[in-house]
Amino acid sequence: MNQARFKHFAAIDWSGAAGERHGGIAVALCGTGRAVPELIRPGHRWSRGEVLEWLLREMPADTLAGFDLSMSFAHADRGGYFPGWTHSPTDARALWALAEAVCADEPHFGATTFADHPDLAPHFRRHGGREGALFGGGQGRFRQTEHAQARAGCRPYSNFNLVGAAQVGKGSLAGMRLLHRLAGTHAIWPFDAVPARGSVLVEIYTTLAAIAAGRSAARSKIRDRGELDLALAALGSDPIGGAGAISDHASDALLAAAWLRGAAHQPALWQPPALTPEIAATEGWTFGAR
Repeated sequence: MNQARFKHFAAIDWSGAAGERHGGIAVALCGTGRAVPELIRPGHRWSRGEVLEWLLREMPADTLAGFDLSMSFAHADRGGYFPGWTHSPTDARALWALAEAVCADEPHFGATTFADHPDLAPHFRRHGGREGALFGGGQGRFRQTEHAQARAGCRPYSNFNLVGAAQVGKGSLAGMRLLHRLAGTHAIWPFDAVPARGSVLVEIYTTLAAIAAGRSAARSKIRDRGELDLALAALGSDPIGGAGAISDHASDALLAAAWLRGAAHQPALWQPPALTPEIAATEGWTFGAR
């Protein structure tokens, strides 16, 4: 990757919670060099629609933007997203279109109706002890990139699991609706090849940034400004300064933006061994997982 390919680096800590505005969404941005990342609209309670507008109208050109969500579901393990269903999508873009079509009447990129759909519900673990017959038991199904996350020391969750504080399925479904709107406006890796210029969107896992900064998966959440400065320094970034508490959503975004700045120009991260053309089209990949 050309060392000067990207001029800015953004990280979006995402949320799949119900409603319009969410304290769990944070957006951070930094340029090249050592300058500390900054929160966009600090203190603001973002809506998912506002994130879309920022990406389309305000994000600087030539930005590598990472989303802390899963861009697709497991496919390779069973030869399909929803085996046995005639209308199961054949690739990730068709999956995003399905999420938009099924959830079209839900405002704010909500996606509750997707897992409640009678043909899809059997594949999910939902609240109230409702585990679908096709969920698979245990931790559920994993994408190839989630196996790579585990090898890196992370603790991934199945996207078909919608229960528990650490679940990522709800946010991922909401994100798929967003990605459907963004397809064609920005390159989305690895579903698209990285173009010679322009912004690129990637999936990230903020725990990978924390591990790169010398923390463990168990200590990946940072809620103290001094600890965040230590992690930023390990990634070659200037400190945010100050003392006291900081939300883990803000620290996740700030640290991930600094990490992307250093990781973006490492060729091996764009070419993980298990990322075949079929996996790229169906399951996608978490940038930084190998």
